[in-house]
Amino acid sequence: MKSIHPPIYALVAVSSFVLGATVFGTRQDNGPPSSPEWFSQSLAAEEVSSAEPADERDPESVKNPAEVAADARISEPATVVAESANDGKETTVPQTPAGHGPILKTRLGDVEIFPADNPWNTRIDDLPVHPESGCWIDSIGLGTKLHPDFGTVWRGAPIGIPYVVVPSDQPKVSVAFEYADESDAGPYPIPPNPPIEGGPNADPDSDRHILMIDPKKKLLYELFQVLPNGQGGWRAGSGAIFDLGTNRVRPDGWTSADAAGLPIFPGLVRYDEVAAGAIRHALRFTVEKTQRGYIFPARHFASRSSDRSLPPMGLRVRLRKDFDISPYPKSVQVILTALKQYGMLLADNGGDWFISGVPDRRWNDDDLATLKRVKGRDLECVVTGPVKTR
Repeated sequence: MKSIHPPIYALVAVSSFVLGATVFGTRQDNGPPSSPEWFSQSLAAEEVSSAEPADERDPESVKNPAEVAADARISEPATVVAESANDGKETTVPQTPAGHGPILKTRLGDVEIFPADNPWNTRIDDLPVHPESGCWIDSIGLGTKLHPDFGTVWRGAPIGIPYVVVPSDQPKVSVAFEYADESDAGPYPIPPNPPIEGGPNADPDSDRHILMIDPKKKLLYELFQVLPNGQGGWRAGSGAIFDLGTNRVRPDGWTSADAAGLPIFPGLVRYDEVAAGAIRHALRFTVEKTQRGYIFPARHFASRSSDRSLPPMGLRVRLRKDFDISPYPKSVQVILTALKQYGMLLADNGGDWFISGVPDRRWNDDDLATLKRVKGRDLECVVTGPVKTR
């Protein structure tokens, strides 16, 4: 599904280099927050943003965005080892230790996908319903069905957003960005023939995301609308680099490889998690129309509309507690349980109630299709912070 990216980058491209972050709670049980204020502290506590750590520096160190923009060197050649998420091979998932975020197990080592207290990894089943919940749900569609935007293959292309695991010595390449003022300059460890959303022959105007994870350095590299430049290199709409070991976020007003300025990977439904019996993070979803505003941890809006009846980016939505999941296939029950406990974050403009996931040959598309029995009226928005407008 092509997401809708109007000229939002120019619309919201700010010259501010004020860096933003939030120090979230220090709970160790990864259970629900004790009070709504846990999220409400977000905008007031902003201090540091994510940026590309230098190749030879500690990943904890962060560059000024001006330094990042000037750093476009190419790493020395090295042996390429890439692991595609949808290679069809069996995967085992380690039990997530107490006090840790979700663990991704790879052939290059295990990596925590953000700390346990990151908003993506925080339960919201005890947060209050938002006063505007009914209005926002109605604007998206009370009778509109949930849509699993992931699965096996459709029209010859994998369904969903793939990712690839790369080693730390993967050669990095420069990427020319259309929206360079809100992108991390890189370079990026793009392997040969990387998995691209929609496949290598996807429409040039489609999202064409490439997601790369370096488990050793705990870095997540994400690119939007990636295309070969005809000279052996790459160009893209935008790009972002996230340190998976911290809760650092984008500078306020910056996009990422997603319209809301959020990382994409932590919100994807993955087969390995469902097979293991639990998803311990929020899911990513899209809607067609949004307002000119966003809720932390989102950093960017993607609309010119000042209509407050439309949902803001970063909105957190959950499945109602009284929704009966027992008639659904076991795999879908895992997804629905996550929607009750962790909910989903509005991350981009696209299809209404489209939920994102990783393509995998092991999905049962018929089982996933039962998600369409869930309607907008079965969901509710929760309070996680104020709507910020510019």
